[in-house]
Amino acid sequence: MVSFTRVAASAAHAAASSKAMRILALDYGRRHIGVAISDELGVTAQPLAALERKNRREDLRRLREVVKKNQAGLIIVGLPLHLSGKRGEMAAEAEQFAARVQKELGLPVVMRDERLTTWEAEEMAKESRSAKSADLDSLAAAILLREYLDEERAREKSDRPIDT
Repeated sequence: MVSFTRVAASAAHAAASSKAMRILALDYGRRHIGVAISDELGVTAQPLAALERKNRREDLRRLREVVKKNQAGLIIVGLPLHLSGKRGEMAAEAEQFAARVQKELGLPVVMRDERLTTWEAEEMAKESRSAKSADLDSLAAAILLREYLDEERAREKSDRPIDT
């Protein structure tokens, strides 16, 4: 089952962190899958080349290669919610995709709200004058991953005991 809870996400991140594994983020779309990867320490998020969608089998084969090449131990999949927070057709597709990825690749998969990541990617692209759709998808995946990593670092800080 794909994880949707903060507790499960934190546990998966802790497991990945203890082994110094990278985290892969995916921005699911009907034409492209945006891809980003963290560094081994879970500090930075870098966009990778987006995958042009072919078919389920080929998409999963190429994702398996990306996971293996980058030694990813956890996968974050963007959950495209409406601004109101409601799930729509694309959210259902992304959830099915995440379940398939988890089953086929055998890694923990965490769904994460991706509202406004595409908008932020578009704003960043305007500033750098880069606007290819596939690049935007991977930039959105990097933003999704950066937000996840920032929240995990903040959570870890708040969980630390205060020295006396």
